[in-house]
Formats: sequence, structure tokens, C-alpha cells
Amino acid sequence: MQTRYIFLLKFVLAFTDLLFLNAAFVVAGEITHIYFYADTTTLYRYYLPVANLLWLLSGGIFCLYLQTTMESLENIYRATLRAVMLHGILFSVYLLLAHGEGIDASAFLIGFYLLLAICLVFSRLVGTYIQHLLLRHFHIRKTVAIIGKNEGGRSLANYFRAHERNYHFEGYLTERDDQLFTDRGEIAEATRKQFQRAITEGIQEVYVSLPPHRIAQAAILVEEGERYCLRVKLVPDLTREDKVPYSISVLGPVPVISVRQEPVYDIEGRFKKRLFDLAFSAAVIVFILSWLYPIIALLIKMESRGPVLFKQQRSGRDNQSFLCYKFRSMRVNADGDKRQATRDDDRVTRIGRFLRKTSLDELPQFFNVWQGHMSVVGPRPHMLKHTEQYRSMINQYMARQFLKPGITGWAQVNGYRGETTEPRMMERRVAHDLWYLENWTSMLDVRIVFLTIINVLTGEENAY
Repeated sequence: MQTRYIFLLKFVLAFTDLLFLNAAFVVAGEITHIYFYADTTTLYRYYLPVANLLWLLSGGIFCLYLQTTMESLENIYRATLRAVMLHGILFSVYLLLAHGEGIDASAFLIGFYLLLAICLVFSRLVGTYIQHLLLRHFHIRKTVAIIGKNEGGRSLANYFRAHERNYHFEGYLTERDDQLFTDRGEIAEATRKQFQRAITEGIQEVYVSLPPHRIAQAAILVEEGERYCLRVKLVPDLTREDKVPYSISVLGPVPVISVRQEPVYDIEGRFKKRLFDLAFSAAVIVFILSWLYPIIALLIKMESRGPVLFKQQRSGRDNQSFLCYKFRSMRVNADGDKRQATRDDDRVTRIGRFLRKTSLDELPQFFNVWQGHMSVVGPRPHMLKHTEQYRSMINQYMARQFLKPGITGWAQVNGYRGETTEPRMMERRVAHDLWYLENWTSMLDVRIVFLTIINVLTGEENAY
């Protein structure tokens, strides 16, 4: 919640930053003029406005003056450092390219950013001290309390404690949310006394954490609080026993609760993942498959008759089937769409055994990645028959189909690859796939790729 202090702080901070930036610019310009005989006319007329515009751009990119940044001193310092670094890069490039006559660019830049750094550090230290005085001697924070020490109430209390610049947390008016009402559904006398105490102690807002089955009673609490000129706000305790996180979004006037987190489903996540897929698969196709494909194709043809590629319908994102490519590692047989490969499988050829052991048989799937049917990292695609089989046996199995299947995945680098001989092994694989779904980041994909390369080089027990 935005307090008056936070609202004013962002304007004061923006104004003082621009003031210090211009002061540092002028002082650095004058020093350059005195010691290096630089012409400051061009500097002030053309370059000073650019420096101001680039500062606003840098601050905007790193959200330096937004409410979310203002709520934490750590966020302010971090955003300031990043803004200065970006401004330094952009303005240095601009000044060196423009390089007006009579200006010693390197001397001016060193002086300017040294002075700017000193000014910004000074303003942040002074601001921190002033904030300390305001918090100590003036009533600039909202005084709040909580009714109900359940999971929702405790989480909110932790939030208030972490944002002490905005909230003065008085604690719990009462810890039991099941004693707020009488047996007839009326406000209990103890609850009225708690509201009276809240007014006496100067509490401005009371947050009531109620479980879902009691949310209907919230209106009675709000009405009772308003009788005392007390703001009462509802905190639905939606904590799940299975500890699965959830997020709340708003579609028009309707709040929507998403129980499962899917960071890769957001447009930014999809863009990053697709960009990584295209770049990585293009590199493999151009630099590896371009010369390795003919060699492997020749070896496959020399040992057994049949096509070079094995093509099979497999389950993809949203359970849509697609044609998955692999180098053929078996003799042509009628069980290719029914049986998984097993240890010492007599269908596997000699070159096929090498391909499977080194995972080279999976390389054609980079064409699937380029086509958009697969991703470099994701749950491994299963045969259609196995998808139908396991969806009735494994709880939450189909949730893994929310993602594009991958050439490698979190389950595979943790040892869950190859043949699944019992349901428990598939349950562990699905658990890893769901963890990846809910915890995806770009760096996690990079980590999995490196772990896959290491596993291929050191050899994998389940690769056969």
C-alpha cells in the first residue's frame, strides 16, 4: 500500500537526483575547462540535455522511482547502481561518438561520474538518516493489527515486519479466528472489545484472516468495525495443505486463483524459452548435424535395411501429438510403437547401441525444436500408448503436458531416464517434471543443458 511518505519520496528522490546530476555535470565541465582548456559551450548546450534524458531512461528501465522500489532501501540502492552503470555506458558511447571539438571526453567522463557517484551516495545516506528521524519522531506509517493467527495471518504479519517503513505492526488483536462470532452468528462481545482496544491504541486498519468456509461472515466484521470508524480488511486464508503455491489475478471485476505456478506460460517466459530453443537448435544443426548426420546415416545404412530416421507419434504440449524424430537404432520391427527399449534388447543394432549410449540418437529432435514441436529442455515425450496408460495410473501425470516436451529435462539429469519398469519410477519422473514446470527459469535451462553434456561424457547407467 502506498503511504504519503512513499508517494512524496519518489518525487523528492527524482528531483534531487536530477539536481545532483546537473550539478556534477557543470562542476566536471568547469574542471575540464580550467585544466584541459575545453570549450564548455557545446558541452552545456548539446550534451547536458542528453545526459538528463538518458538518466530518466536509465531510471525508468530499472524502475528507480516506482513504488515497488521505494518500499525497500535495498531496492533503491540496487536500482541506483544499475541506473548509474547504464547511464555511464549510454552517455559515454554518445559522447565519444559525437565528440565535439575542444572537449576532452575521457577527462570529463571520469570527473562527471566520480562526482555523480559521490552526490548519489551522499543523498542516499542523508535520505536514510532523515527516514530514521521521521520513523522515530513522526507518525508516517500506517498502524495495523491482525485478527487470526492462522497461516494467512502469519504470512501477512511477516509482510508487515518486512515493510516496516510503511507499516507499524501492533500484533494480533486475537489469535483465534473461530471465536469472533457467537453460536448464532453474531459478533461476540470479545470481538467488540478488541475493536474498542484497537481504536484506543490508534490502530488504523485491522486485517482479518478467515478460512474459505467462513468468508461469508466477513461482512458482519466490516460493519462492526465501521461503527468504531475502523477499517476492517479481509485476508482469505487460502493456504493449501499440500503447500502448492497459488497466484491471484484479476480479469475485469473477477478475481481468479491459479493454483499451479507456470512461469514459462507468461509471454515473457515463452519468448525467452523460444529464443533459447531457436538459437541453441540452430547452432547444433549448423555446427554438428551438418557433418555428423551423413556419417551416422551411412553407418545405419551399412548395418541394416530401413530408413535413417525413426519417426513416431508422441504426446506434445496440451496433449497434442506430433511426429518425433530419432536416428533409427533398431532393426525395423512391428513393436516400435508398443515396446520400450530394454537392457540387452535384441532389436537394437550395434551402431544403435552406441547411438543410444551416447544419446546421439536424439540429435534429430533438434529439427523438432526448430519446428516448434519440442523444446531443448522439458519433459521427455512419451509414446501415445504410454500417455494413455500412465494418465490413469499416475496422479497429476497430464499436468506435465502443459509444457512442450524436451530433448533433455530435469528428470533426466536426476537419473530418471530410459525404461520405466514400475509405476513408482514414473511417479518420480513426473514429480521432477512438475517441479521444473513450477520453477522454470532461463538459467535453469542452461544448467540442465550443462548437466546433460556432463552426463553424456561420463556415461549414464540408464542409457541403453
